[in-house]
Amino acid sequence: MSDAAQPTAAEVRAAAEAVKTALDRHLAAVERRTGEDDPAVYEAFNELAAAAEAYDELLYDRYDEVTPFEIPGAEDSLPPYAGPEEPNALSVLIRRDYAVVEPQRLLAQAQRVEAAEFEDGADAEASGTVHGALGLLFGEFEPDEIASRHKEFGLEEGDSTLWVLAADEPAEPGEWLETPFEQPDPQQVVCRFDVSSVFDDDVEDEAADDDEEDDEEDVDVDDDEAGEEGDPEPLDAGRAGR
Repeated sequence: MSDAAQPTAAEVRAAAEAVKTALDRHLAAVERRTGEDDPAVYEAFNELAAAAEAYDELLYDRYDEVTPFEIPGAEDSLPPYAGPEEPNALSVLIRRDYAVVEPQRLLAQAQRVEAAEFEDGADAEASGTVHGALGLLFGEFEPDEIASRHKEFGLEEGDSTLWVLAADEPAEPGEWLETPFEQPDPQQVVCRFDVSSVFDDDVEDEAADDDEEDDEEDVDVDDDEAGEEGDPEPLDAGRAGR
Protein backbone atom coordinates (compact mmCIF):
# COMPACT_ATOMS: atom_id res chain seq x y z
CA MET A 1 0.00 0.00 0.00
CA SER A 2 1.35 3.44 -0.88
CA ASP A 3 1.93 6.12 1.76
CA ALA A 4 -0.82 8.24 0.18
CA ALA A 5 -3.38 5.47 0.69
CA GLN A 6 -2.43 4.74 4.29
CA PRO A 7 -4.71 5.99 7.06
CA THR A 8 -3.38 8.82 9.16
CA ALA A 9 -2.45 8.50 12.81
CA ALA A 10 -5.47 10.66 13.64
CA GLU A 11 -7.78 8.24 11.80
CA VAL A 12 -6.38 5.32 13.75
CA ARG A 13 -6.81 7.23 17.01
CA ALA A 14 -10.41 8.10 16.07
CA ALA A 15 -11.11 4.42 15.36
CA ALA A 16 -9.71 3.50 18.76
CA GLU A 17 -11.98 6.07 20.41
CA ALA A 18 -14.93 4.60 18.49
CA VAL A 19 -14.12 1.19 19.98
CA LYS A 20 -14.10 2.68 23.48
CA THR A 21 -17.45 4.35 22.87
CA ALA A 22 -18.92 1.12 21.48
CA LEU A 23 -17.65 -0.78 24.52
CA ASP A 24 -19.42 1.65 26.85
CA ARG A 25 -22.65 1.40 24.86
CA HIS A 26 -22.49 -2.39 24.82
CA LEU A 27 -21.97 -2.58 28.57
CA ALA A 28 -24.82 -0.12 29.17
CA ALA A 29 -27.12 -2.18 26.94
CA VAL A 30 -26.19 -5.37 28.79
CA GLU A 31 -26.82 -3.72 32.15
CA ARG A 32 -30.28 -2.59 30.94
CA ARG A 33 -31.14 -5.84 29.20
CA THR A 34 -34.87 -6.67 29.30
CA GLY A 35 -34.59 -10.33 28.34
CA GLU A 36 -32.39 -13.01 26.84
CA ASP A 37 -32.95 -11.75 23.27
CA ASP A 38 -32.96 -8.00 23.94
CA PRO A 39 -32.61 -6.29 20.53
CA ALA A 40 -30.71 -3.38 22.12
CA VAL A 41 -27.97 -5.76 23.24
CA TYR A 42 -27.84 -7.34 19.82
CA GLU A 43 -27.53 -3.92 18.14
CA ALA A 44 -24.81 -2.80 20.56
CA PHE A 45 -22.96 -6.07 19.95
CA ASN A 46 -22.96 -5.48 16.19
CA GLU A 47 -21.80 -1.89 16.63
CA LEU A 48 -18.94 -3.03 18.85
CA ALA A 49 -17.93 -5.75 16.37
CA ALA A 50 -17.95 -3.26 13.48
CA ALA A 51 -15.92 -0.70 15.43
CA ALA A 52 -13.36 -3.30 16.49
CA GLU A 53 -13.01 -4.60 12.94
CA ALA A 54 -12.55 -1.08 11.54
CA TYR A 55 -9.90 -0.30 14.16
CA ASP A 56 -8.10 -3.57 13.48
CA GLU A 57 -7.91 -2.81 9.74
CA LEU A 58 -6.68 0.77 10.21
CA LEU A 59 -4.13 -0.30 12.82
CA TYR A 60 -2.74 -2.88 10.44
CA ASP A 61 -2.67 -0.54 7.44
CA ARG A 62 -0.92 2.22 9.40
CA TYR A 63 1.38 0.33 11.79
CA ASP A 64 1.39 -3.27 10.52
CA GLU A 65 -0.01 -4.36 13.89
CA VAL A 66 -3.05 -6.45 14.80
CA THR A 67 -5.43 -6.66 17.76
CA PRO A 68 -6.39 -9.74 19.81
CA PHE A 69 -10.03 -9.26 18.82
CA GLU A 70 -11.75 -12.13 17.04
CA ILE A 71 -14.88 -10.96 15.21
CA PRO A 72 -17.49 -13.75 15.08
CA GLY A 73 -18.80 -14.77 11.67
CA ALA A 74 -22.32 -13.98 10.54
CA GLU A 75 -23.62 -17.39 11.58
CA ASP A 76 -22.25 -17.02 15.13
CA SER A 77 -23.84 -13.59 15.56
CA LEU A 78 -27.34 -14.43 14.32
CA PRO A 79 -29.89 -14.02 17.11
CA PRO A 80 -32.52 -16.67 17.89
CA TYR A 81 -35.41 -16.89 15.45
CA ALA A 82 -38.19 -14.46 16.30
CA GLY A 83 -40.32 -14.65 13.16
CA PRO A 84 -43.85 -15.98 12.73
CA GLU A 85 -44.48 -19.46 14.12
CA GLU A 86 -46.50 -20.38 11.02
CA PRO A 87 -45.02 -18.36 8.12
CA ASN A 88 -47.33 -17.68 5.21
CA ALA A 89 -44.47 -16.72 2.90
CA LEU A 90 -40.73 -17.04 2.63
CA SER A 91 -37.80 -15.49 0.80
CA VAL A 92 -34.73 -17.46 -0.32
CA LEU A 93 -31.55 -15.38 -0.63
CA ILE A 94 -28.75 -17.06 -2.55
CA ARG A 95 -25.25 -15.87 -3.31
CA ARG A 96 -22.70 -17.91 -5.25
CA ASP A 97 -19.22 -16.62 -6.04
CA TYR A 98 -17.14 -17.75 -9.01
CA ALA A 99 -13.68 -17.03 -10.35
CA VAL A 100 -13.14 -16.84 -14.11
CA VAL A 101 -10.19 -19.24 -14.45
CA GLU A 102 -10.46 -20.15 -18.15
CA PRO A 103 -11.62 -17.09 -20.13
CA GLN A 104 -11.17 -18.83 -23.49
CA ARG A 105 -13.48 -21.66 -22.48
CA LEU A 106 -16.02 -19.09 -21.29
CA LEU A 107 -15.84 -17.20 -24.58
CA ALA A 108 -16.13 -20.39 -26.63
CA GLN A 109 -19.27 -21.47 -24.78
CA ALA A 110 -20.83 -18.02 -25.23
CA GLN A 111 -20.09 -18.07 -28.95
CA ARG A 112 -21.78 -21.47 -29.30
CA VAL A 113 -24.87 -20.15 -27.56
CA GLU A 114 -24.98 -17.05 -29.71
CA ALA A 115 -24.41 -18.99 -32.95
CA ALA A 116 -27.34 -21.27 -32.08
CA GLU A 117 -29.62 -18.39 -31.11
CA PHE A 118 -28.98 -15.99 -33.99
CA GLU A 119 -28.97 -16.77 -37.70
CA ASP A 120 -26.20 -14.29 -38.51
CA GLY A 121 -23.87 -15.97 -36.04
CA ALA A 122 -21.84 -14.63 -33.17
CA ASP A 123 -21.57 -10.96 -32.34
CA ALA A 124 -17.99 -10.18 -31.31
CA GLU A 125 -19.17 -7.22 -29.25
CA ALA A 126 -21.22 -9.56 -27.05
CA SER A 127 -19.57 -12.98 -26.96
CA GLY A 128 -16.11 -11.59 -27.72
CA THR A 129 -15.63 -10.09 -24.27
CA VAL A 130 -15.64 -11.74 -20.85
CA HIS A 131 -18.41 -9.54 -19.44
CA GLY A 132 -20.46 -10.03 -22.62
CA ALA A 133 -19.95 -13.81 -22.48
CA LEU A 134 -21.05 -13.88 -18.84
CA GLY A 135 -24.20 -11.96 -19.74
CA LEU A 136 -25.02 -14.42 -22.54
CA LEU A 137 -24.44 -17.55 -20.46
CA PHE A 138 -26.27 -16.37 -17.35
CA GLY A 139 -29.11 -15.18 -19.55
CA GLU A 140 -29.33 -18.55 -21.30
CA PHE A 141 -28.88 -20.96 -18.38
CA GLU A 142 -30.56 -21.14 -14.99
CA PRO A 143 -28.30 -20.38 -11.99
CA ASP A 144 -28.55 -23.99 -10.78
CA GLU A 145 -27.38 -25.24 -14.19
CA ILE A 146 -24.47 -22.81 -14.12
CA ALA A 147 -23.58 -24.17 -10.67
CA SER A 148 -23.64 -27.79 -11.83
CA ARG A 149 -21.75 -27.08 -15.08
CA HIS A 150 -19.45 -24.28 -13.96
CA LYS A 151 -16.28 -26.09 -15.10
CA GLU A 152 -17.64 -26.27 -18.65
CA PHE A 153 -17.91 -22.49 -18.61
CA GLY A 154 -14.38 -21.90 -17.36
CA LEU A 155 -15.51 -20.97 -13.85
CA GLU A 156 -14.29 -22.05 -10.43
CA GLU A 157 -16.63 -22.14 -7.45
CA GLY A 158 -15.98 -19.86 -4.51
CA ASP A 159 -18.02 -19.37 -1.34
CA SER A 160 -21.80 -19.68 -1.45
CA THR A 161 -24.60 -19.10 1.03
CA LEU A 162 -28.34 -19.66 1.10
CA TRP A 163 -30.65 -17.94 3.58
CA VAL A 164 -34.32 -18.80 4.13
CA LEU A 165 -36.36 -15.97 5.68
CA ALA A 166 -39.92 -16.27 6.96
CA ALA A 167 -42.59 -13.63 6.43
CA ASP A 168 -46.23 -13.09 7.32
CA GLU A 169 -47.23 -12.12 3.77
CA PRO A 170 -45.64 -12.38 0.33
CA ALA A 171 -44.05 -9.24 -1.07
CA GLU A 172 -46.01 -7.21 -3.60
CA PRO A 173 -45.07 -7.96 -7.24
CA GLY A 174 -42.03 -5.92 -8.21
CA GLU A 175 -41.63 -4.52 -4.69
CA TRP A 176 -38.05 -5.66 -4.05
CA LEU A 177 -36.64 -5.97 -7.58
CA GLU A 178 -34.58 -2.78 -7.37
CA THR A 179 -32.93 -3.79 -4.08
CA PRO A 180 -33.15 -7.59 -3.90
CA PHE A 181 -30.34 -8.06 -1.39
CA GLU A 182 -30.96 -5.47 1.27
CA GLN A 183 -29.77 -6.65 4.67
CA PRO A 184 -32.39 -9.12 5.91
CA ASP A 185 -33.73 -9.10 9.45
CA PRO A 186 -31.55 -11.74 11.19
CA GLN A 187 -34.43 -12.66 13.49
CA GLN A 188 -36.51 -13.74 10.46
CA VAL A 189 -33.90 -16.29 9.29
CA VAL A 190 -35.33 -19.81 9.49
CA CYS A 191 -32.13 -21.53 8.38
CA ARG A 192 -28.98 -20.93 6.36
CA PHE A 193 -26.49 -23.10 4.51
CA ASP A 194 -22.91 -22.03 3.80
CA VAL A 195 -20.27 -23.60 1.55
CA SER A 196 -16.68 -22.38 1.81
CA SER A 197 -13.16 -23.71 1.38
CA VAL A 198 -12.56 -22.40 4.90
CA PHE A 199 -14.56 -25.33 6.24
CA ASP A 200 -12.51 -27.76 4.13
CA ASP A 201 -9.32 -26.32 5.59
CA ASP A 202 -10.69 -26.83 9.11
CA VAL A 203 -11.52 -30.47 8.35
CA GLU A 204 -8.06 -31.05 6.85
CA ASP A 205 -6.39 -29.51 9.92
CA GLU A 206 -8.45 -31.75 12.23
CA ALA A 207 -7.60 -34.80 10.14
CA ALA A 208 -3.89 -33.92 10.25
CA ASP A 209 -4.08 -33.54 14.04
CA ASP A 210 -5.79 -36.94 14.32
CA ASP A 211 -3.09 -38.55 12.15
CA GLU A 212 -0.38 -37.09 14.37
CA GLU A 213 -2.11 -38.47 17.46
CA ASP A 214 -2.40 -41.90 15.83
CA ASP A 215 1.30 -41.85 14.94
CA GLU A 216 2.19 -40.99 18.54
CA GLU A 217 0.05 -43.87 19.82
CA ASP A 218 1.78 -46.28 17.44
CA VAL A 219 5.23 -45.18 18.64
CA ASP A 220 4.28 -45.66 22.29
CA VAL A 221 3.72 -49.43 21.97
CA ASP A 222 5.55 -51.35 24.72
CA ASP A 223 8.77 -52.98 23.50
CA ASP A 224 7.92 -56.32 25.13
CA GLU A 225 4.49 -56.36 23.51
CA ALA A 226 6.03 -55.49 20.15
CA GLY A 227 8.42 -58.41 20.46
CA GLU A 228 5.68 -60.84 21.44
CA GLU A 229 3.22 -59.79 18.75
CA GLY A 230 5.57 -58.67 15.98
CA ASP A 231 8.16 -61.49 15.82
CA PRO A 232 7.33 -64.33 13.37
CA GLU A 233 6.80 -67.80 14.78
CA PRO A 234 9.94 -70.03 14.48
CA LEU A 235 9.80 -72.66 11.76
CA ASP A 236 9.36 -76.27 12.84
CA ALA A 237 12.76 -77.99 13.01
CA GLY A 238 11.64 -80.78 10.73
CA ARG A 239 10.25 -78.42 8.10
CA ALA A 240 13.36 -76.21 8.25
CA GLY A 241 15.62 -79.17 7.43
CA ARG A 242 13.79 -80.18 4.26
